[in-house]
Amino acid sequence: MIKIFVTGGTFDKDYDEKNGKLYFKDTHMSEILNLGRSKVEVNIETLMMIDSLNMKDSDRRLIVDSCEITYEKNIIVTHGTDTMTETANKLGEKNLQKTIVLTGAMIPYKFGTSDGLFNIASALAYVQTLSSGVYVAMNGRVFTYDNVIKNKETGVFEEIK
Repeated sequence: MIKIFVTGGTFDKDYDEKNGKLYFKDTHMSEILNLGRSKVEVNIETLMMIDSLNMKDSDRRLIVDSCEITYEKNIIVTHGTDTMTETANKLGEKNLQKTIVLTGAMIPYKFGTSDGLFNIASALAYVQTLSSGVYVAMNGRVFTYDNVIKNKETGVFEEIK
């Protein structure tokens, strides 16, 4: 069984056509997994639905604590990409004997052109095959938590040089 903790981020944003703004309602995770015809047994739990730019230390503590107390050893955390590496570092500091993969999307799933479906599929594969540790999986690449940065100019996750 794989635990999926949902925290919001662009992955789960919806678009309000009346005012042109993005907002959160419910996670799209079950719909995404059904669309991808996933046969992996998962347990989805929504921890929060926020933009990662609005994430506070208490929110990161909730993510870390949730990963620590869940009985599942394979965990995916959906997260906003702007501060994903900060949360990954907090998880890495705990040195949990679990495989934890953080992933997100640059374009909301509901837009139809989102990278989210590809990223969650990659995260599902990585969480089942990597050894225990904390990883960031984006755009077909996987990084250890302590060797990744989001390039703010390109919007691409890269190894720290």
